[in-house]
Amino acid sequence: MNLEQQAIRNILGAHTMDFHPVVPFDPNRDRLYPFDFTENNKELRPEQIADTESFAGYINETLRQHGARYGIGGYGEHRTLYARSRHFDAGEEPRRLHLGIDVWGPAGTAVMAPLDGIVHSFAFNNNDSDYGATLILTHHLDGMGFQILYGHLSLNSLKNRHEGQSISKGEVIAEFGMRFENGNWPPHLHFQLIVDMEGWKGDYPGVCKFSEKDKWLANCPDPDLVLGMMRYIT
Repeated sequence: MNLEQQAIRNILGAHTMDFHPVVPFDPNRDRLYPFDFTENNKELRPEQIADTESFAGYINETLRQHGARYGIGGYGEHRTLYARSRHFDAGEEPRRLHLGIDVWGPAGTAVMAPLDGIVHSFAFNNNDSDYGATLILTHHLDGMGFQILYGHLSLNSLKNRHEGQSISKGEVIAEFGMRFENGNWPPHLHFQLIVDMEGWKGDYPGVCKFSEKDKWLANCPDPDLVLGMMRYIT
């Protein structure tokens, strides 16, 4: 981890109570369910993962059983579910380590900006199991910049966007997309912090090779520093 990466972690940690909620969530009323998509999850069968409708049924039924508004989790998780698509299998070593936090909930769920920023870039990454509609914002805190990537959005979230566009804290910037526009996934938000975009625009890897995890996790700090939801898991 370089000095810039550590400095941004320290700054985010110092501001952790200052960010606007990213999704509508009332910790006094709503519940969160922590999904585990590693090999430890024996309930979710491979054939369910491969079929998006069955996968969505598993998500929805689990949330219903636990009385949870959203499912959440996944940062630094070594996920077997990425075997569902060749999108993660290029090269000798497949990509399986997740670099963001996922918030699972209904399509159309509002996504809000946690702080002021500008639009860095956006794109429709329309590959099977990719991000689908994707928005990336740039933010500055205490003189240092970083990015937040929002993946699996609706196509409507990208309308009337332009690079450099100003975004206000608390502004509704997007919504959870449906499977035809979100990369063929059950509806959810992929929320990822990125220190250095390394030249990427409209896209940035959200899953890496396990052998390269230290490098990627250093550049993608724990998203809950901004999201602030993991402490409400019951």
